[in-house]
Amino acid sequence: MTTIKDSVHDHIQVDGVARDLLDTPALQRLRNIRQLGTVSLVYPSANHTRFEHSLGVYHLACEALEQLGVDGTQAERVHAAALLHDVGHGPFSHNLESLTHRRTGRYHDDVHDVLSDGAVGEVLREHDLEPDAVANLVAGEGRFGQLVSGELDVDRMDYLVRDAHHTGVPYGTIDHGRLVRELTFTDEELVLDEGNVQAAESLLVARALMNPTVYSHSVARISKAMLRRAAERLLESPENATDGEALQRMDDHDLIVALRSCEATSTFSRRLDQRDLYKRAVWAEIDDVPGGIIEADHEEIRSFEREIAASADVDPECVILDVPGRPSMTESTTRVLVNGDVRQLGQQSPLVDALRGAQYSQWRLGVYSPPEMRDRIGRAAVDVLGLDIEGALVREVRNGMDTTLDQFLE
Repeated sequence: MTTIKDSVHDHIQVDGVARDLLDTPALQRLRNIRQLGTVSLVYPSANHTRFEHSLGVYHLACEALEQLGVDGTQAERVHAAALLHDVGHGPFSHNLESLTHRRTGRYHDDVHDVLSDGAVGEVLREHDLEPDAVANLVAGEGRFGQLVSGELDVDRMDYLVRDAHHTGVPYGTIDHGRLVRELTFTDEELVLDEGNVQAAESLLVARALMNPTVYSHSVARISKAMLRRAAERLLESPENATDGEALQRMDDHDLIVALRSCEATSTFSRRLDQRDLYKRAVWAEIDDVPGGIIEADHEEIRSFEREIAASADVDPECVILDVPGRPSMTESTTRVLVNGDVRQLGQQSPLVDALRGAQYSQWRLGVYSPPEMRDRIGRAAVDVLGLDIEGALVREVRNGMDTTLDQFLE
């Protein structure tokens, strides 16, 4: 048995298949992938890695299985899945996942190939574990897949606490000990036992507060968009041999070196290295954005960017259009037992509607540009995208507020 000191869970004991998986290349690679991507440009201490997080998820999975009374081969499968659940991540975690998915057709939780091949596959088979069965758990399939990837998964319980700890914000603090102790199965569904509506609400509130404060902070979004644009240019550059598969296998350091070494990405690389970031030329609320813009696919977004650049008479690389998906709240489907019935949290808690409204009001479309171009690019974007920002201006003026279009473009 190996005991590891962790900044969040104190001491983590690693035994069995997990101990033998620790030093495999696939797992050690996670030491070089930041958990929060470019968020460290906002919170300098947010340099924790996917490796630390994977240990935390394994630790919570062990505690959950113990209180559920699960042991033997089934427990070992879940232990392996918990520890390996992030080995499919590319560099800078989720920041480039949309790009690599377009190129490879795989998301980070599709790890069948990774678990079947090489040292990981050998370790799993030595412990009489079928790699495909472990990979299915990582994807959230089956009864115990819910524990690894689902509404009440130990992944979420660890990353909320860990991200709050390393950024220094208080919003992700949850009673993960109680959440783990109160897990139970009802009709093959993983639920929280009677009397735990408030515990489920704590997950919901923590995620709702961490999103605008950390995960979708405006600077984090800008740097993520710049990194994504740089990686896309890297893949498109004739001087570079990197393809989507190779990009997905890189760690953070590999990508940084590749971006610095490629002439087509050197400007973006310098800006990210020196934190010389683009600024918000437009920051528009959801009600001011036509529905067709929100639903646009990647090629349509790029077409809008070129049109905005042409209207503003600037290089297309000076315009980045960042359109989040429509607001969603996965945690509202968390299942809790109430008077013997399994209910979704959204049906039971009045907090859900309030937090949905807050999430809706926090949604923003962003257009980013070099600081010296933000005014003309912002005005061009308003025209090209048909944003109702001037309509919003009129409403604010009618409410007696001294607002200018320039302030909306900030």
